[in-house]
Amino acid sequence: ALEPLSVGIAIGAASALTGYLSYPSFYCSYVECCPGDGHRLNATALRAQLDARLFGQHVARDVVLRAVAGAGRSRSPRKPLVLSLHGWGGTGKNLVSQIVAEQLHRAGLRSKFVHLFLATLHFPHQHQVKLYQEQLQKWIQGNVSACPHSVFIFDEMDKLHPGLIDAIKPFLDYYEQVDGVSYNKAIFIFLSNAGANLINQVALDFWRSGRQREEIQLKDLETVLSVGVFNNKNSGLWHSSLIDRNLIDYFVPFLPLEHKHVKMCIRAEMLSRGHPVNEKVVEDVIDEMTFFPKEEKIYSDKGCKTVQAKLNFHWDA
Repeated sequence: ALEPLSVGIAIGAASALTGYLSYPSFYCSYVECCPGDGHRLNATALRAQLDARLFGQHVARDVVLRAVAGAGRSRSPRKPLVLSLHGWGGTGKNLVSQIVAEQLHRAGLRSKFVHLFLATLHFPHQHQVKLYQEQLQKWIQGNVSACPHSVFIFDEMDKLHPGLIDAIKPFLDYYEQVDGVSYNKAIFIFLSNAGANLINQVALDFWRSGRQREEIQLKDLETVLSVGVFNNKNSGLWHSSLIDRNLIDYFVPFLPLEHKHVKMCIRAEMLSRGHPVNEKVVEDVIDEMTFFPKEEKIYSDKGCKTVQAKLNFHWDA
């Protein structure tokens, strides 16, 4: 038989161990936890990642940095942050959403608090829009209830059926709570090719007038973008109440990439694979890519989208 003192020590040790294991900092080092209200976004780290991985997008970089950092500093935001990223494929929209997710949640896009929706995968059938709207509302409500700092990314917005996205309007509006849940600390990011031609035209007009690319500012594009996607039936935001009610905080333009920016992508991809930069391979890859307009050949028509595949070919060779 155990002595009473031994039993008491064993019970005390077990209780102490249980208490230690249940302590949030210990538990959350092994299991992903939703950030608490005391957690603050590291704006310096966000800037460093944008500077190191995003090329040729001074407008997008500055807007995203200031918007996300500003939302992270606010203890009592009046509404969730809503960003709509626009531009051709390969210009960095997905990369930026990935960087933001990584800075807000350690697991990034793999986090259970980061939710990615693909229009063609999750909402394929137009005749089921009503069902999708109900499912989307329930999904967002459930996830924000579990973690107020949830991130929702909607890719392929230009392929989203008209009116579907309006289902989330109540969650983006200036309400303290909706059915007992506050959505004001969540972040919603829309990714779209819609408006890319408008952005490209502004960039080309600057170039043809002899002005520097870096002179382009958000004010040169944001109004054009918001009006353009509002009136574009293939934008996912056609006549959307999100625009009509000014619930999208920033329309973020991604400029077409020039030769030098694509070369930066190629070098960065080499380094990420653990290889030294080989300038001959850089030139070989860039020579295989196509640029527009036909006469000037200034901008890459695919951005950096095909860099990985082309680099695989040349490394194998």
